[in-house]
Amino acid sequence: MTKISLLAAVVVPAAVMSGCAAPDSGQAMAQEETAQAVAEAPEYFLLRPEVETAYGYSHAVKVGHHLKISGAVSMDDQGNPTAVGDLEQQMKNAYADLEKVLQHYGYTFDDVIVEDVFTTDMAKFLEVAAYRNSIYTNQFPTGTWLEVKGLALPEFLIEIELEAHR
Repeated sequence: MTKISLLAAVVVPAAVMSGCAAPDSGQAMAQEETAQAVAEAPEYFLLRPEVETAYGYSHAVKVGHHLKISGAVSMDDQGNPTAVGDLEQQMKNAYADLEKVLQHYGYTFDDVIVEDVFTTDMAKFLEVAAYRNSIYTNQFPTGTWLEVKGLALPEFLIEIELEAHR
């Protein structure tokens, strides 16, 4: 058999067989890809729209089954710091806001896979970190704890950001 006839023996049947697919398979594949692209389109969430717009961020973005939540701090609806000087209460307030964002998307703390904590006082945070046992009742997420020189406003003592996945 020559090289040309061998090539014809392989390519022609393959071309014919690919033409034998159901007439709707290309259309069905295109519809599936479109549906997946729509499902993968980012969904943005603003917990405090005026504050977040003024500072230029979204509190959360969900893409597919993955949810990324910006750092939560202890603030009121106008963006003013609350529980000034009380790291433990600021931590509780931050977790309360994080829970609101998780619930918006139907997630819980059980879905959290990453938790990063930024604090201006690591020694104090370590004293009150056991509170997290009431947040993460099944397992702890991965994450990082960092002591930082400062946060967005000097009154903020702690900031917590999360990633969740289902």
